[in-house]
Amino acid sequence: MNIEGKSCSLFGNQYSLLKLYRLVLPNICMFRSDNQLTYLFMSPLSVRLPSKIKFTVLFLFLAAFTTSKAQVITPDSIDRLVERTLKTFDVPGIAVAIVKDDKIVFAKGYGVHSLASNKKVDENTLFGIASNSKAFTAAAIGILADEGKLKLDDKVTDYIPEFKLYDPWVTSEFTIRDLLTHRSGLGLGAGDLMDFPDSTNFTMKDVIHNLRYFKPVSSFRSKFDYDNQLYKVAGEVVTRVSGMSWEDFVEGRIMKPLEMNYSSASYQRIKDYSDVVDAHSPVDGKVVVIPRYFTNTGNAAGGIYSSIADLSKWVIMQMNNGKYGDGKQLFSEAVHQQMWSPQTILPVGANTPYNSHFAAYGLGWFLNDAKGYKEISHTGGIDGMVTQITLLPELKLAIIVLTNQQSGAAFSAITNQVKDSYLGISGRDWVKTYSDQVKSREEGADKVTAEVWKQVEARKHDGSKTNIAPFAGTYHDVWLGDIIISVKDGQLWFNAKRSPKLTGIVLPYKGNTFVVKWNYRSFEADAFAMFSVDENGNPSGLKMRPVSPLTDFSFDFQDLDFKKVN
Repeated sequence: MNIEGKSCSLFGNQYSLLKLYRLVLPNICMFRSDNQLTYLFMSPLSVRLPSKIKFTVLFLFLAAFTTSKAQVITPDSIDRLVERTLKTFDVPGIAVAIVKDDKIVFAKGYGVHSLASNKKVDENTLFGIASNSKAFTAAAIGILADEGKLKLDDKVTDYIPEFKLYDPWVTSEFTIRDLLTHRSGLGLGAGDLMDFPDSTNFTMKDVIHNLRYFKPVSSFRSKFDYDNQLYKVAGEVVTRVSGMSWEDFVEGRIMKPLEMNYSSASYQRIKDYSDVVDAHSPVDGKVVVIPRYFTNTGNAAGGIYSSIADLSKWVIMQMNNGKYGDGKQLFSEAVHQQMWSPQTILPVGANTPYNSHFAAYGLGWFLNDAKGYKEISHTGGIDGMVTQITLLPELKLAIIVLTNQQSGAAFSAITNQVKDSYLGISGRDWVKTYSDQVKSREEGADKVTAEVWKQVEARKHDGSKTNIAPFAGTYHDVWLGDIIISVKDGQLWFNAKRSPKLTGIVLPYKGNTFVVKWNYRSFEADAFAMFSVDENGNPSGLKMRPVSPLTDFSFDFQDLDFKKVN
């Protein structure tokens, strides 16, 4: 998905970009044109570390300069880079790790856990890694494949008989591999309102049942469209095949062998909450602590909490084809090859900053080339936290950046500046580049939203009075369920019964179109509510779409089709 700090143009035209935090896609630009969404690749430790080990890490880092042909970035330069990033993008806390040749050559925290506590971030501080959890789900599937308990190309219905998509033929042909590769034909973020915001009461049974209601936006296996719901189904496959919950499997079969002792498969399972960041987001122009995101069904798509120390062990194993410790194998080299092989092709833009020639999605990872080297990466975002993991296996290099504010520009600037140094590229200032792009994009989006609110305000004073009473009632959508449009103190209000945080005032805009202003302002997802009427002029239905072009894709209002039931 588009992240804060990315922008793109095609054939000389600028397009509105989406501000997508939940599950952030690296180096992928998205633009809307004629209501179509297009993707373009733009390529820009288990124990707490004592002082002796910290010194060893620094020594190894310094030793790396002497053997590298490139002018590798120094610890002091990283300090300056991250401190500048914190200030430029208003991020309270960041943790950065660099792994080179199977050694942690840099691991350090910056800033604070929370604006409410000012406790310092360190290398063991836990962050929600969001969609970086997807690679763990792919690894879990790979382990079960190695054990002969399933095959990647087995049909999903062999393990989940009630699995059903809109098209019966697609249902019958849908494989476990398809669950992991974002090529289902479903639209971007389809069904994410079952998770976002996090007050919903949807169960895994509900998720599986509701998938049948989403009409495809492209033909099966023809196009990349990022999704979360199918990764949740992949987690359910792990549960049914292994006889363990996805959380137990990931912690017992992946984290424990790798000695990722402080990591957990979900926030609720963290052993020690004393070293965990809070979530932060801009609200009315000021970064503040916001409520933490919880999920009951989405851990396989984005629930893991981890640290740069623990994730360093994960990337070392990845860069050794599944090997860890004294020659132990977490999953086979054959399975690993599948994870890092193109499964779904992505288009590549012209004039990419790393001279990239291909881009694709593997199994839980994005793939591309950067200056002649294969690059493996993923990003992730939940409310108030975004993260990035980048690997260049041929250089035995990995860069991990975890943040506690939803600014993808921050992790992109750090990752690219570090990557440039190892690739021998000089003279680029990624903090400035992304800062300029963010300002430009946000100014464009602000103009759009300002015009909408200007019209809403004008409607209040134009002498006409909207009869709001007929719009009140219960409206039903086949997958989100019921919403109540009610009248309180002379105003319409929106309340989703299965998603209590989706509550807000409904303000007249134009004709039968209103704007829903959500009570939770950190959503940044106000929406048009477009009422349809029957032959007698009475409201009969309701469709929605985001107001701002930067609205997070997980607010998939466009997938809703409410019918008035009373």
